[in-house]
Amino acid sequence: MMRTLSRSFSVLPVLLVATAALAQNQVVLKTQLPPPLFVGTPAPLHVPNLEPPTKGKRPDFLVLAGTVNLAKNKKVTSSDNNPNVGTLDMIVDGDKDGNEGSWVELGPGKQWVQIDLAKKADIYAVLIWHYHSQARVYRDVVVQVSDDPMFKSGVTTIFNNDFSNEIGGGAGKNLNYIETYQGKLIDAKDVKGRYVRLYSNGNTSNKLNHYIEVEVWGKPAV
Repeated sequence: MMRTLSRSFSVLPVLLVATAALAQNQVVLKTQLPPPLFVGTPAPLHVPNLEPPTKGKRPDFLVLAGTVNLAKNKKVTSSDNNPNVGTLDMIVDGDKDGNEGSWVELGPGKQWVQIDLAKKADIYAVLIWHYHSQARVYRDVVVQVSDDPMFKSGVTTIFNNDFSNEIGGGAGKNLNYIETYQGKLIDAKDVKGRYVRLYSNGNTSNKLNHYIEVEVWGKPAV
């Protein structure tokens, strides 16, 4: 018994040193935010499973030093290759403004967009800006990562508020949220993969799907 305890205590300092080293190598994720566009008090949204509206600045999110936006100017494909408004490349062009001319509008119902990061990566966070010049909720938001461009195998779901399994990937437990100029930050928990696919299924204002910008923060896998 004493020998086992001795081994346990000898490992503890090593773990503490490793934890401290990791903390020293972390930095706050910083992205440039667009100006807020809400005018007046937003109309109340009667949506079930809705998280409380964001008040003030989003809490800092830590990532490893050297983390970059891997999605910038990468190839984007979609279930709707002929958007009603805009072009798919606008989703990763760096423009997060909520005014007309900055968003892509996909058709009604269930739609997805997919970003090819060009190589496998360690992904720490995904940031999404849907249409945010009006307080609205996009329905059945699901975000997945895979090495398979068809998303038939090796799929990891990092966010899912599709409570009724409308998308078909299983019922989710994440909360609905109101769009704001700060975007929605999703903790990807260092998932590994090359492709990021994002689903939605209309919104509280209409049945269409909109994207302004998607950022995928991480590092190329080694």
